[in-house]
Amino acid sequence: MSDFEKGLILGLLIGEGHFGGDGKQAHITLRMHARHETLLRWIFDRVPGSKIYGPYHHGGRHYFQWMCRGESLKKNLIPLLLSTPHQSLDPHSFARFMDMLTQYKTFHSSEKIASIASGPSEEKNKN
Repeated sequence: MSDFEKGLILGLLIGEGHFGGDGKQAHITLRMHARHETLLRWIFDRVPGSKIYGPYHHGGRHYFQWMCRGESLKKNLIPLLLSTPHQSLDPHSFARFMDMLTQYKTFHSSEKIASIASGPSEEKNKN
């Protein structure tokens, strides 16, 4: 995946995404007006195993929902997000992401999550 593609996905998730779960497993969702279906399908094509639901029409809203959970979240989206400058670009969104990882014990041990949350080491910053 190109840096542009990673950046666009990160930007959409920072601005519009939800980092949460259903009580059993973590998920990341992106809900957008039906006019953005093409953009959601573009993300769907780049995150294997993700899903698109909709269109939904209720409460005067017309939208699709893109969702990533399970193995797709663990193997595709979490590593992608961890390879970006998410934490430095939007600490609030990054905190929600880390809360999801911690609450659902997704992908990393708590020690690994703590090291990610504390930021890159000085050695990594030199490169």
